[in-house]
Amino acid sequence: MTTKLTQLLKIKHPIIQAPMFLVSNTAMVIEAMKGGIAGCIPALNYRTLDELRAAIKELKAAKVEGGSFGFNLIVNKSNIKYRGQLEVLCEEGCDFIITSLGSPEETINQAHKAGIKVFCDVVDLKFAKKVEQLGADAIIAVNNEAGGHRGNLSPEALIKELVANCNIPIISAGGVGCKSDIDKMLSYGAEGVSVGSPFIASTEANVTEEYKQACVDYGAKDIVMTERISGTPCTIINTPYVQKIGTKATWLESVLNKNRKLKKWVKMIRFSIGIKATEKAAKKATYKTVWVAGPSIEHTTKILPTKSIIERLTT
Repeated sequence: MTTKLTQLLKIKHPIIQAPMFLVSNTAMVIEAMKGGIAGCIPALNYRTLDELRAAIKELKAAKVEGGSFGFNLIVNKSNIKYRGQLEVLCEEGCDFIITSLGSPEETINQAHKAGIKVFCDVVDLKFAKKVEQLGADAIIAVNNEAGGHRGNLSPEALIKELVANCNIPIISAGGVGCKSDIDKMLSYGAEGVSVGSPFIASTEANVTEEYKQACVDYGAKDIVMTERISGTPCTIINTPYVQKIGTKATWLESVLNKNRKLKKWVKMIRFSIGIKATEKAAKKATYKTVWVAGPSIEHTTKILPTKSIIERLTT
């Protein structure tokens, strides 16, 4: 299948293996490239710039025709490693960068100088027009079926609105677990899709077997929104532990969030606490299971190699 996304990244199928914090790794992306799609890893999955640099070199050495790789950058002030990560990506090179949670202007300018394409996460038309004006190569349209931090609009409504008002390719993010879902997104006008949650239950994912099995055992009806991870609503699996602690911000956090001067610091503290809890749950078995996932795990019936998941999405 040929779309503007396959042409941009020189891939066989219009699919990006979405960057997932703690989940994505080079093994997954190498298999993604072999399967004819693009793979992406959050730069924050690497604690040091040397580790990030090593990952880029590993992926460059493993790259095959029909596949491509990129990295996700958090481009707001909460990511103190941002500028160093951007510098390493531009020095070493990759096929594309996906920006999230902030203005992508600096990333677009620096990446384009290095010959790297930039795709930007957006949840509405306002921000889509902004990133287009800044020179983004494509828009990642994050809808209300996405895993993790999601948008508010349905896939159909968001894609159609962006296609009607933007002149760069629209890539749909959220709600894809099988080939028919991809066909549906393309029928709305998307040039490709970004798929994350189905790859959590891959043999290559560097998370616990319990996390992977949860994506098999639970389904779309078990996905809930929580404010307890980053301060911004985020989709997680409704495990007994989540039911116990609840999904709403604490009374104190709610009060402090109304204070303009303190709001930023409260969010940063909540983000730090939530990320540590998520990391513990992803990396070792614990009763404190805070597992991020989207409703597309509905189609996950067993833990499979990345290769087999790609086949499910493309045949």
